[in-house]
Amino acid sequence: MSRPPQEEEQQVLRVRLPIKNEVLGIVQQRLGGSRMRVLCLDGKERICRIPGRLRRALWVRESDVVIIEPWELGGDEKGDVIYKYRGKAEVDFLKKKGYLKNIEEEF
Repeated sequence: MSRPPQEEEQQVLRVRLPIKNEVLGIVQQRLGGSRMRVLCLDGKERICRIPGRLRRALWVRESDVVIIEPWELGGDEKGDVIYKYRGKAEVDFLKKKGYLKNIEEEF
């Protein structure tokens, strides 16, 4: 039996959005040792790390869209990566809703 043709699978049920002091960003460069350079939506470039609890679960590459939590001390320069958007559908949703309009030219 063949499968009936699927309609477009652009239904994104839940997309995590930044809350409180979290910021969206794009990974510019991997620096090694779970650190990376991230261009954030607020126009700042931060050196971010993956916290220990997420180190094995979160695999990040260059040009991935992530959520950053800036540090309380040195928040303009450093931060933690707390979430990575998986799949093109989630990133397209963010673009469509206008969350990525400030750094859209980086794609």
